[in-house]
Amino acid sequence: MIRLHDTMAREKREFVPADPGRITMYVCGPTVYGRAHIGNARPAVVFDTLARLIRHTFGQDSLVYARNVTDVDDKIIAAAEAEGVDPSVITNRFERFYLEDMGALGVQPPTIAPHATQEIGPMIAMIERLIETRNAYAAEGHVLFAVASDPDYGSLSRRDREQMIAGARVEVAPYKRDPADFVLWKPSGEGVIGWESPWGRGRPGWHIECSAMIRAHLGETIDIHGGGLDLIFPHHENEIAQSRCAHGGAPLARYWVHNGFVDMGAEKMSKSLGNVVTPNELLEQGHKGETLRLALLSAHYRSPLPWTEGLMAQSKSTLERLYRAAGNASPGEVDPGVAEALMDDLNTPLALSRLQALSDPATLKASASLLGLLGESADRWFQGPSVDADVEAQIAARAEAKANRDFSTADRIRDELKADGILLEDGPQGTTWRRA
Repeated sequence: MIRLHDTMAREKREFVPADPGRITMYVCGPTVYGRAHIGNARPAVVFDTLARLIRHTFGQDSLVYARNVTDVDDKIIAAAEAEGVDPSVITNRFERFYLEDMGALGVQPPTIAPHATQEIGPMIAMIERLIETRNAYAAEGHVLFAVASDPDYGSLSRRDREQMIAGARVEVAPYKRDPADFVLWKPSGEGVIGWESPWGRGRPGWHIECSAMIRAHLGETIDIHGGGLDLIFPHHENEIAQSRCAHGGAPLARYWVHNGFVDMGAEKMSKSLGNVVTPNELLEQGHKGETLRLALLSAHYRSPLPWTEGLMAQSKSTLERLYRAAGNASPGEVDPGVAEALMDDLNTPLALSRLQALSDPATLKASASLLGLLGESADRWFQGPSVDADVEAQIAARAEAKANRDFSTADRIRDELKADGILLEDGPQGTTWRRA
């Protein structure tokens, strides 16, 4: 049985879906104004792994997985203005890049990928409902959620009022009844993307987007809501309040699951801090997407993950050992020990440890697939472009050493390649190589 750490309960709980035949999971997806960094890839990989585990446990057709695309946002508008293009040019470009980058990391497409710009109707309907229930109010072209109207506000983050105001970095505005109130709808000026509404031409706030999409595509109460730790407050806290008040007190989600940060030192990786590295950059450097995926799974998903060259080197070495052990075997049955580790709150470090202890290639192949690993044949893995280029470069270095009569270096290169499973064969036409 799967057990997940529920942020709301602050403990691991047995995962019992409301309907095992239709399990619902929603994960906050990208805001498409720039290239995703490796920290953005962590939730995509983590919840892709959870989706694989749920389907393995409850059946391949058991899960409806929604991951939204935020394609209307102030940062998108600013990026479009900077380039002098329509916002759709920015959003289409970076959504395509996001899907390419996540696909390279073995992330399977979600069942549903709702876009904010295509869900304005449901958002307006939910805002109207919140005004009817007196949980929201209109003021100067804005609509704001009245935080004081919800006595359970703060149940997820468990912050006091002053912490919540500070954490939300609230905008001081004369039209607010309370500094903690947050925007559901805001006006759009001339030439800025917007839609007609009962409160004038404008656009939605960020938080209402997810609540409306969940209601429209998955229902009032879903099984799992996921995302990064940085979303707990204010984003998920605000989602909970909106949905609960619009739906007569019904909870938004039965389980809240949050992944930890990827860091490049003391601070989390973020575009605002400028300490980012992107999957695209790493792939262009010759790293394989599967190596990046294994690196992201090497620590428990709730723990911080320091991103280093050593982590990637270790992940590459681990994958090479696994591919040698699996060979070109067809998948067999999943090892119970690997599955058991993942069922214990996605304990990927333990699952990877058990994976490396497996001796049967068919079992290894099937078990690795639960983690989204060993998806290629061993032949293809070891003869990919980056591997070929590396081997050819070392052969060229050996040839140069021999030409300079530096036979000790030439022998060392040959021995190192042999240790990596590469056998060199010298002939009249030059040196060729093959896998041992």
